[in-house]
Amino acid sequence: MMALMVHLRTVAHLRGKGDRIAKVTFRGLSFYSRVAENCEEVAHFNETFRWPIASRLDGNEMLEIQVYNYSKVFSNRSVGTFCMVLQKVAEEGHLELTDTLIDDNNTSIKTSVTIEIRYQPMDGTVGVWSDGEFLDVPDDRDGMFAFETDSLLSGRSHGSGTSPGRTLQGSIPTFRKAGKGVFSAMKLGKMKSSKDDHKRGDEPAVLDMDDLDRRAIHLAGTLDPDTISLASVTAVTTNVSNKRSKPDIKMEPGSGRPVDYQISITVIEARQLIGLNMDPVVCVEIGDDKKYTSMKESTNCPYYNEYFVFDFHVPPDVMFDKIIKLSVIHSKNLLRSGTLVGTFKMDVGTVYFQPEHQFYHKWAILSDPDDITAGCKGYVKCDIAVVGKGDNIKTPHKANETDEDDVEGNLLLPEGIPAERQWARFYVKIYRAEGLPKMNTSIMANVKKAFIGENRDLVDPYVQVQFAGQKGKTSVQKSSYEPIWNEQVVFTELFPPLCKRLKIQIRDSDKVNDVAIGTHFIDLRKISNDGDKGFLPTMGPAWVNMYGSTRQYTLMDEHQDLNDGLGEGVSFRARLLISVAVEILDTTSPEIISSTDVQVETVSNISESATGKIEEFFLFGSFLEATMIDRKIGDKTISFEITIGNYGNQIDGVSKPSSVKKKKKDAENEEEESELIHNSSEDEADEGGDMVSVSSTPLMRPVITDRNYFHLPYFEKKPCVYIKSWWQDQRRRLYNSNMMDKIADKLEEGLNDVQEVIKTEKAFPERRLRGVLEELSVGCSRFVTLANKDVNQAGRTKLDRERLKSCMREMDSMGQQAKQIRTQVKKNTVRDKLKLAQNFLQKLRFLADEPQHSTPDVFIWMMCNNKRIAYARIPSKDILYSIVDEETGKDCGKVKAVFLKLPGKKGFGPAGWTVQAKLELYLWLGLNKQRKDFLSGLPNGFEEIKAANMGPSLQSVPPVSLVYNMKQVFQLRAHMYQARSLFAADSSGLSDPFARVFFSTHSQVTEVLSETLCPTWDQLLVFDDVELFGEASELRDDPPIIVVEIFDQDTVGKAEFIGRTFAKPTIKMCDEHYGPPRFPPQLEYYQVYRGNCTAGELLAAFELLQIPFDVEEIRRALIAVHNFAVPQIKIGQGGRVELPPLEGPTDSEHGPILPVPLGIRPILSRYRIEVLFWGLRDLKRINLAQVDRPRVDIECAGRGVQSALIQNYKKNPNFSTLVKWFEVDLPENELLHPPLNIRVVDCRAFGRYILVGSHAVTSLRRFIYSAPDKTSNNWATAAKLMNGYMVLANGGSQPCSSPSISSRTFSRPAGDIIVNLDAEPLARKMDTVVKLDATEEEIDKEKKKKKKKKKGGVEEEEETDESVLDWWSKYFASIETLKETLRAQEAAQAEAEEREDLEIAAEAADIKPDDLLLKGSKNKEKSKDKKSSKDKKKSQAGDGAEKRPVKARVDELMVYNKELESEYGNFEDWLHTFNLYRGKAGDDDEHALDDDRIVGRFKGSLCMYKLPLSEEITREAGFDPNMGMFQSIPHNDPINVLVRVYVVRATDLHPADINGKADPYVVIKLGKSEVKDKENYISKQLNPVFGKSFDIEATFPMESMLTVSVYDWDLVGTDDLIGETKIDLENRFYSKYRATCGISSNYSLHGYNVWRDPLKPSQILAKLCKDGKIDGPHYGPGGKVKVASRIFLGPTEIEDENGLKKQTEEHLALSVLNHWEEIPRVGCKLIPEHVETRPLLNPDKPGIEQGRIEMWVDMFAMDMPAPGPAIDIAPRKPKRYELRVIIWNTDEVILEDDDYFTGEKSSDIFVRGWLKGQQEDKQDTDVHYHSLTGEGNFNWRFVYPFDYLMAEEKIVISKKESMFSWDETEYKIPPRLTMQVWDADHFSADDFLGAIELDLNRFPRGAKTAKQCSLDMIRNEQELPTISIFKQKRVKGWWPFVARDENDEMELTGKVEAELHLVTAEEAEKSPVGLGRNEPDPLEKPNRPDTTFLWFLSPLKAIRYLVCNRYKWLIIKIVLALLLLIMLGLFLYSMPGYLVKKLLGA
Repeated sequence: MMALMVHLRTVAHLRGKGDRIAKVTFRGLSFYSRVAENCEEVAHFNETFRWPIASRLDGNEMLEIQVYNYSKVFSNRSVGTFCMVLQKVAEEGHLELTDTLIDDNNTSIKTSVTIEIRYQPMDGTVGVWSDGEFLDVPDDRDGMFAFETDSLLSGRSHGSGTSPGRTLQGSIPTFRKAGKGVFSAMKLGKMKSSKDDHKRGDEPAVLDMDDLDRRAIHLAGTLDPDTISLASVTAVTTNVSNKRSKPDIKMEPGSGRPVDYQISITVIEARQLIGLNMDPVVCVEIGDDKKYTSMKESTNCPYYNEYFVFDFHVPPDVMFDKIIKLSVIHSKNLLRSGTLVGTFKMDVGTVYFQPEHQFYHKWAILSDPDDITAGCKGYVKCDIAVVGKGDNIKTPHKANETDEDDVEGNLLLPEGIPAERQWARFYVKIYRAEGLPKMNTSIMANVKKAFIGENRDLVDPYVQVQFAGQKGKTSVQKSSYEPIWNEQVVFTELFPPLCKRLKIQIRDSDKVNDVAIGTHFIDLRKISNDGDKGFLPTMGPAWVNMYGSTRQYTLMDEHQDLNDGLGEGVSFRARLLISVAVEILDTTSPEIISSTDVQVETVSNISESATGKIEEFFLFGSFLEATMIDRKIGDKTISFEITIGNYGNQIDGVSKPSSVKKKKKDAENEEEESELIHNSSEDEADEGGDMVSVSSTPLMRPVITDRNYFHLPYFEKKPCVYIKSWWQDQRRRLYNSNMMDKIADKLEEGLNDVQEVIKTEKAFPERRLRGVLEELSVGCSRFVTLANKDVNQAGRTKLDRERLKSCMREMDSMGQQAKQIRTQVKKNTVRDKLKLAQNFLQKLRFLADEPQHSTPDVFIWMMCNNKRIAYARIPSKDILYSIVDEETGKDCGKVKAVFLKLPGKKGFGPAGWTVQAKLELYLWLGLNKQRKDFLSGLPNGFEEIKAANMGPSLQSVPPVSLVYNMKQVFQLRAHMYQARSLFAADSSGLSDPFARVFFSTHSQVTEVLSETLCPTWDQLLVFDDVELFGEASELRDDPPIIVVEIFDQDTVGKAEFIGRTFAKPTIKMCDEHYGPPRFPPQLEYYQVYRGNCTAGELLAAFELLQIPFDVEEIRRALIAVHNFAVPQIKIGQGGRVELPPLEGPTDSEHGPILPVPLGIRPILSRYRIEVLFWGLRDLKRINLAQVDRPRVDIECAGRGVQSALIQNYKKNPNFSTLVKWFEVDLPENELLHPPLNIRVVDCRAFGRYILVGSHAVTSLRRFIYSAPDKTSNNWATAAKLMNGYMVLANGGSQPCSSPSISSRTFSRPAGDIIVNLDAEPLARKMDTVVKLDATEEEIDKEKKKKKKKKKGGVEEEEETDESVLDWWSKYFASIETLKETLRAQEAAQAEAEEREDLEIAAEAADIKPDDLLLKGSKNKEKSKDKKSSKDKKKSQAGDGAEKRPVKARVDELMVYNKELESEYGNFEDWLHTFNLYRGKAGDDDEHALDDDRIVGRFKGSLCMYKLPLSEEITREAGFDPNMGMFQSIPHNDPINVLVRVYVVRATDLHPADINGKADPYVVIKLGKSEVKDKENYISKQLNPVFGKSFDIEATFPMESMLTVSVYDWDLVGTDDLIGETKIDLENRFYSKYRATCGISSNYSLHGYNVWRDPLKPSQILAKLCKDGKIDGPHYGPGGKVKVASRIFLGPTEIEDENGLKKQTEEHLALSVLNHWEEIPRVGCKLIPEHVETRPLLNPDKPGIEQGRIEMWVDMFAMDMPAPGPAIDIAPRKPKRYELRVIIWNTDEVILEDDDYFTGEKSSDIFVRGWLKGQQEDKQDTDVHYHSLTGEGNFNWRFVYPFDYLMAEEKIVISKKESMFSWDETEYKIPPRLTMQVWDADHFSADDFLGAIELDLNRFPRGAKTAKQCSLDMIRNEQELPTISIFKQKRVKGWWPFVARDENDEMELTGKVEAELHLVTAEEAEKSPVGLGRNEPDPLEKPNRPDTTFLWFLSPLKAIRYLVCNRYKWLIIKIVLALLLLIMLGLFLYSMPGYLVKKLLGA
C-alpha cells in the first residue's frame, strides 16, 4: 500500500518562550501536531504523520510545514514556513534533513526544522524499509524511554488517544520470536493504519485555528469544575477510538408499525375539459378507495368545491407508496360507467414531502392513459393535504379567491418538475434469481418423488413489478431455486413521474394464493439526477439482495410482512439480477403504441461478467463477549451463527439443486452457489481451497449474571468464525458509500456538538461550527481525490459512472459551500448556518445510499435448540476492508457492541426493548487475497488456536479461537447521581425506579426509590475485580461500554423496563496520577431511550481504575509462558499509585450504601424557591370518588413546602394563602438543577392521603429571578436583548418579549405613528415625541373622489359609503391584509434566501441597538423604500397605499391564523398552568397519548433566587413581604364575569355523513352552562359561516375552561362531535396582555367600528398607569399626551351619530394603548381587536386536526359598568339581483343540415342560456329555421333572478340535493353565464354547435360589430381588459361561440349579439319585464327571411317542402313495403284453402 510518512522531530532556534504547534500539509490534507507547551529554544514534537496515497508520488509535489505560536484566546501567529519539493524522496524513498524556515516575506529566519520523510510505493521500486525502522526514534511524548507492561501509556492525557502504533515504547529486540508470543500480534512498533495519526481521540483530525482553543482547554486541564455537556449519545461516541466502534443507541425498528393518516382532498373545479357538451364527474381514488363528486351537466368547466377525506391506519412506507388518482369521467350514471376523459396520478409521499404536507389550490393536468399522443385533456383544481399524527397543517387563509386563476403558474407539481411532462417508457428487465428459499413442504415433494422419480426444487417463482399504480408480472418458472426469466416489464408513464418508488417482488406461484418471497424497492431519485448535468433513471444490470423472514418454510409464516418489504428483513431470501432503463418517447412518431398498458417482452440473455468479476470473499468474526442474554432462554446451550447470503447458513440454506452441474475449480460460475454451502463437517475440505468455513460458535451453556440476564463464560478463550463466499466484486460502490458515510458521521457528530454548546450556553459555538465546516470541506475534497481512481472494473454500469460523476460534483460543490459558509459564521448567525449544515447532512446521507447492491448484509443469529431466537443485521459495507483508510467500513476490524433483537413484529413494543443479548463482536470482511491483516484490529495479547485437524503446513488458516494470556484487572466505580423526567410506569403516574449497571459480565443495582420520576440515588456502585483481556494501553483508549438500564420496581411480578443508555468510563492506569484534568470525572447527562423514544436523562459518571499487580508475578508469568529471560521491567515514572480511597457511608441510616464522593458531586449553593399557589382546576375523580379537599406538595432536592388545604374544592378551588417559600441547596450549575416535583394529594377522612396526580418541572431555569436593571430607565431598555439576539420585525424592531412578529400588521389603518427623533442622542433627551396623523384631509379627499362623475354621466359607485360597511367589510379587509402580510413575509424570506451571501446578517450585526430603536414608521419608511425598489408589488407598508390599487379605507382588526395563546406565550406571563399526570404513560411514539393521563391542572408559579437577595428590591415602596417576588398580583377570590363568545365561521370540517358532508352547529360549554345552537344547523356544509355571538355568565375560578365544539346534526340518532377547542379563560382574564376585550385601532362611537369595551380608552389608560406605578397620563394642548416621559400625538375631535364634532381625549389615549409595548418597564403588547383561528380536535383521533374555527372571546367583569350590546356579525344576507339577457342576433353559426333537394347547408338555430345550472334555470329562445348563412334573428329575453354575495363573489343557491333530502342545502357557485347555440332537429336529438361562458365579474367587453368579434376574445382572455356586470350594470356587444374539433383545437362556431342588464330586486319590481317577447316591455318580432317559416303556420307549403324535399324517397319506400306486406298477407290467408282444394280435388 502506498504511503508517505513524515516524522516531525524538532523545531529549533525559536525566539521567546511559549506554546508551539505545527501544521503539515501534503496534497491539500493537513494534520496538526499536538501543542508543545512552554518550550523556549527547541520544540520537541516527535510525531509521525502518514498519508495513504492512491496515485504515485510525483517529483514536483510539495510538502509544507508551518510552525505557529499557539494561543488559546487569539488566533495563532505564524513563526515561519518550510516547503520542499519531494523529488529526492520520490527517487530514493527516504530522506532526513534539517533546514531553516522562511517568514511571510519569504526571507530566511534562524528557526530550523528537523524531519525525516519516507515514501513507500506499491511495487517497491524505491528502497524498502521494514516495519520496525522508525523505532530508533524514542516514541514517548517527552522523549523518555520506558517499557511498561502494566501500563503502556504515560500518565498525562494529551486529549489525543495514543495510537497503538506507539504501544511498546522501548522495544526489546529479543522479543521478536516468530509468529507466536505474548506480543506476537503487536509486531513491535508497527505503524498501524493511518487512522492513528490523525484521529486524535476526541478531536477532529483537522483543527480549525479557532478550534485549537478547545483543544488547549483539554490539554491545559483548565476545565471549570462544573462544566457539563449532555453526554447522551456523545459520551459513547466522543472517543471514537481505533479498536471500537460506537453502538447504536436506538433499539426498536421504527418502520413497519402502522400509524394514523388522514388525506383530505378538495376538488374545486375543472377547466378546459376536452369534449363536447359533457357531464363531468371527478373520481378521487387512493389505493382502493374511490369517491365521486356530483355530476355537473353540460359544461366543460364544472365547479364542484367538494371535500373528501380518507382515513388510513398503515405503516408510513405503505402509505407513501399509495397512489392518488384523480380522473374525470364523462356522463357516468347508475347504469353506465361513463367514458374516461383523463387522469392524473401522484403518490402520497410526494404530497407528504411538500412544504406543510400539502398542495393548496393547484391545477392537476389530466392526460389520457389510453392515448399518449393526445396531450392535455383539461385541468382539475384541487387541494390535497396528507396529515400524519401530530402534523398540523397551516391552511392558507380562505378569503374570497380573487387571485387570478393562472392555471399554468399553479400546476399541481412539486418544485422543480417541468410543466410539460413527456411520456416515457420505463423498462424493468428481469434476468434471473439465485438462492431462493424453499416455499413448500418436503412431504409433498417426497410423494412426488415416489411417483415420478425425480427430485424437484420446491418453489415456482415469478417476479411482479409495481409502478405508478400498475402491475406487471413475468412468467412463472416452475420448480427452480435459480430461475432464469430474461424478460422485461414495460411501463408507459409521464416523465418525470410523480411516483417515487418501483416495487419489485419475487413471488411464489401457488394454487391457493401466491406469497411474496422477497421485495425490493427502487427509489427513482437515487438512480437518476435531475440537474443540468443529470441523467435519466438507469440501473444495472445489477444484483439486488432481498431480505425477509427466516428461510425455513412454515405454512403460516409469522413474519410474512417482512417479505412484503415492511420492516427490517431478518434473513437473506434471494438475489435478483435486474436492470432499469427509461426512454423518453417521441409521441409524434406514427408507429408508437398509444396505450399505457403494461407490456411484458422477452430480452436476450446477459453475459456472466456483466455484473462484475467473481471474487472470493473472506468474512472473519470473533466473539469477545456475550452478555445480557435474556433469561427466558433458560440454561439451554447457545451458539451464534454468522451468515452472508446463504453462505454459512446451516439450518435453512438452499437444498441442493437437482441438476448437479460439474463444479468448476475456480468457482467463477455463480450458478453453483448453492453447492458452495460449506458445512463445518471436517472431511469436506474444498478441493482447491485451503480451509473449511466455520460459521457458528461452539455450543455453550450460559451462566447467571443476575435476575434478568445470563452471560456466556468466554473469559480468555474467544470463539471465532470465518466464511468464504463468492460474489461479484463491486466493492467500489461500497467504498464510495463508506467515504460519504464517514464524512456524514463526522459532520453529524460535530453538529451535535455545536447544538450541545448552544444548548448548554457554553462559549464560542461559532468556533466549533467553523471547525466542523472546515472538516467537511476537507472531507469533500478528499473524497473527490479518492473517488477519482476511475477503475474500469468489469461490471461497472451506466449508473455507476453517472453516479460517480454526480457524487463528485455534489461533494465538490458541498466542499466549496462549506468553505464559503465557514467564513460567514458569526456569533449571531450560528443558528442559520447550523440549519444549512444540517441540510448538507441530509444530502450526504442521501448520496451515500447506494442503490445497486453488491455483497449481501451479514446476519448474526443466536441459536438455541436449533431454533433462531434473536438476530442482528450488519450492512456489509460497514465491515468491508480497504487498503485506503477512508474507504474502510466504519466497523471493519473493530470491536463493536452489537445488541440482538427479536425478529419482525415480535420486536415491536415492550418485547423489542429488552436486549436479547449483547455481543462484543469483531468483524472483518474483504477479499480472500487481502486477508493478511484480518486480525490486526483485535485487542492485542492473544494466541491463535487453529482447528485440530489442520496440518501444520497450513499457516494461513484462520483461528477457531483466540486465547488471551494478557489480563488486566480493574475496579469500576459507577457514580449514579440522579435521573430526571423518567417514563411513568405505574398507574399513579409515577415510577419506583432503580438502575442496573452492566459492565462486561458484571452487574449491580442501585436502591429503589419509590414514587418518583426524578430519583436522586446519589449512590456509588463499586465493581471489584473486573477482568478485561488484552493490552493495557489499548483498554485505556477503548474501554468496553457500560450499559445502564433503568427499571420500575413492582411489588408483584417482574420489574418493568423504563429505558436504557450507554456510557464509556474514564480510565486510570496504575501509573497515572488520580487528579485533574481527568479525575475525578465530571457528572454528565446521558439520554435514556425506550425503543425509539426518549424516556428521561441520567446524570452519572463512570471511572475504571486499574488494580496494580506485583512486578515479580509478571516476570514469573512471562518466564513461564515463554522460556526466555525478561529484563527488569520498569514501572512508569508515575510509580505505582494506589486506588483513591472510598469514603465510607457517612450517615448510618442508609446502611452500606456508598454516596457519590465529594469531588464528583456538584457544588451546592443556597437558593430560595417561592411558590405562588393560585388554584387547582378540572380535577378528575380518583377511584370513582370526587376530590374534595386537595392540597399541593412541592418538593425539590429533598426539601419542600405544602400549600394550604382547599376546604371545599367544589365551592372554591383556589388557595387561601397565595405565597409560600422554602430554602434548598442546589448545584451552582443551572444545568444540574434537580427537577421540582408538584404533587396533588386529596385529604380523606381518618388521615388518609390519596395521590391525585403529579407534575415534574424538569427545568427551573425559566423561573430564576433576575433583578431588573435600575440604572437606565430609558425606554430603550424595554427591548431586552435576550441572548444578544434582536428580532427585526418587518422593518420595525421589536423586543423579543413581544408575542411574535406576525402579530404586527403592516398596514396601520388611518394614521401612522411617527417618532420625531431629534438629532440629539437619546440619552439626554428623554421625551421622545410620537405623532398620530389626523386623518381629516384623507376623509375630505375621499368625499371629493366620490363626487366625481364619470364621462358617461353614470355615477361611479364607491364601496366606501359608511352605511354600506359592516363588520364583515372589516373582516374581509383584514383577511386581505393578512394575506398580503404573509405574502410579503414569504417574499422577504425568499429574498433573504437569495442573498444568502449574508451581507444582511453582517450588517444586522453592526447596527447599534440605538438604531434599532427607531420605532414605527421611520423604519417602516426605510423598509418601504427598500421593498419598493426591489419589488413594487410587494410594498406593504401601511403608508404605501398609493402603490396599491386604492383600497377603500376600512378600519381593520387583526386576524391571527392560529390560536391567540400561541401568539402570547399561553398567557403565562405570571400565572403558569402545570398539567397533573396520573396513570401509566402510553408507549406510543413520543408519548402522544399523554392527554389521556392528565387528571387536572395546577395553577401557580415559581420563583427561585440565590440567597442573599439585594436590599433595594425589598426596600421599594409598597413592597409586601408576604408576597415575596409576586408583588401586585390580583386577589384570587371568586369573580363573576360575562363571557361573550363570537363564532365567525368554521373551515375544512371533517365530513361526518355518508355523503361526504356535514350539518354543523355550534355548542358552547362553560362550567355547568351549555348553549346548544342546534336549531340553527347549516345543512350539508363543510365551510359553514355561523356569524353568531353567545353570552354566558360565569364565575371564575369554578368555571374557567370554555369549550367550543362543532357537532354534526343528524335527523336520526345522536349528533356526532366533529371537533372541539378548549380555551382557558382565567389565564386570559388575568394576563397583563389584557385579553379581556381587544383594543381596536380606531375609536368611534357609532357605525361598524363602534367601541366595544365598557371602559373608554382614557379609563383603561389611567388604570394601566396606576397599576404600573407610571407617571401619567398628562393630556396637553394641541393633541399631545405624555406617559412616562413619552409624548404621543393624535386627533382630538370625534363625530357622533348626528355628525356633530366634539372634543375628546379618547384618540390620544388609544394611540398610547396601541403602542403600550414601548412604555418602559411595564410595557407589553396589548391584545388588539382580533379574530383567532383555532384547530378543532376530536378526542377519538388524537393529534389530527378536524377543521378550524374562527372566533373571539370578550370578557367583562360584572362589577364594572355593563358592556353595550354584542356586535352583529350575522352572515351577510345575499342580495337579490335580476340578470336580463337579450339575445338580439346570431351570425356565422356553422351549418349542420343538408337540404334534401338542393343539398345546400342550413341550420335551425336556437340559443340556450343559464346562470345557476342547467337543471335549475335554463332558458331557450325560439328557433330560427333554415338559416342558410348562419344568421339568426331572435329579439328574445332571458330573465335570471339570483342571490349574490358581493364580498365572496358567489351566487347562493338553496335546493334539495335529492328527492329524499330532508332540507335544502346552500351552495355557493361563481357567477358564470353560459350561452350555447344549438341546431334544432324534429325527430332526433338537437345538435350542440358551440358555447361561451362569461364570468360576470370579469369578462371581455363585447365587440361593437360582428366583424370585430373573433376567437381571440376567448383565447387571450388574460391580456384583454375585462369588465364586471356588477359595476357596469348594462353591456351590449358581440361574443364568439366556440367548440372543440376532433384535434381538440378551439374553433369559432358562431357569434351572438347580446345585451346584459343587471338590476337589483327593488329595481326589478319597479320596472318588470317579460320573458321571451312577452309583456311587460315586450321586444319587437324579429325580421326573418321567408325560408325560416314555421311549418304549422303554412302547412301546405311545409308539407310540400318536407315531403318533396326531404322525405320523398322515404315515403316511396314505405309505400312499396306496405304493398309487399299486403300481398304476403293475402298469400298466407288464401294458401290453406287453396291447398285443400288442390289435394282433394285433384
